[in-house]
Amino acid sequence: MTLVLRHSEVAALLDRDAVRVAVEQAHADLATGAARNPEPGSLPVGEDGEDGRVLTMVAALGDLACVKILSDLPCNSTRGLPRQRSTIVVTSTVTGECVAVLDGRAITAMRTAATSAVATAHLARPDAYILGLVGAGNLAIEHTRAIAATRTLTEVVVWSRSPKRVDEFQGALSDMAIPVWTAASVDDVAARADIICTLTPSVTPVLRGAALRPGTHLNVVGAAPRPGEREVDGAAMARSRIVVDSRATALAKSGDAVLAIAENAITADDVSVELGDVITGRRPGRRSADEITLFDSTGVGLQDLATAAIVVAAARGQGRGTPVSLNS
Repeated sequence: MTLVLRHSEVAALLDRDAVRVAVEQAHADLATGAARNPEPGSLPVGEDGEDGRVLTMVAALGDLACVKILSDLPCNSTRGLPRQRSTIVVTSTVTGECVAVLDGRAITAMRTAATSAVATAHLARPDAYILGLVGAGNLAIEHTRAIAATRTLTEVVVWSRSPKRVDEFQGALSDMAIPVWTAASVDDVAARADIICTLTPSVTPVLRGAALRPGTHLNVVGAAPRPGEREVDGAAMARSRIVVDSRATALAKSGDAVLAIAENAITADDVSVELGDVITGRRPGRRSADEITLFDSTGVGLQDLATAAIVVAAARGQGRGTPVSLNS
């Protein structure tokens, strides 16, 4: 029987700590060859001028494989709909059975934040305690909770174009008892924070390398997986020790990397260290206290698979979801 899980069911079953541990192990497995995560395919869709994309993100680990179907439709904003929607299909690599079909929204948000927390744990300075957020939406909330589980944060600095979003962010995190300071600009975030997460859907740089202080760690997260969209400029990439989730994916889908290479700010060789390499000790991450480290988070199907496996196991244990026979 195939288990079908709606968004509300997935969200109720997710466990942040378990997801972070699973994502860290999955990246280690990718480095050792135990997991596979090929470059995602990208299919143009939509009517003339829409520039829509459907991405297929495939991964395999152990006896499970998954395909995440991600629709990225910029014109949905004019329709009052989310720009991105996703569905995750999990299958058995042993029997070929379709194990589960899950809505991807909550999984994507939590695994993305969990991966940034893992990168922060391995790349940020030991004395990095002030978190800066560029963007104040749901990803900012998830990143704060995820990173706070690995670091004792003394302060959060947040900037957003929307004061309402900042108010909602503060309300959502009122249980954490961490002081939140509202920044007047992105440069103010860079001047104050030890750890910076860029979490916007920007297509042009919102954070510039000239504003970065020595020793800062960045998680560059928000831009869509398209080679022409980015959140940081070439100078930020050039000043940083760059670590990626997957080199093949970054060179194909990360505008932050692809555009910096096109501008000759960096070379493809500068995008050669994967997070799994750092976790397993195959490649160094931070090499000095003053070095700027940058995790370029494009997002990979392996993160979705590791997270979906947790959700499916919890659902079966608790009798959640809807079993469906696809063969009847």
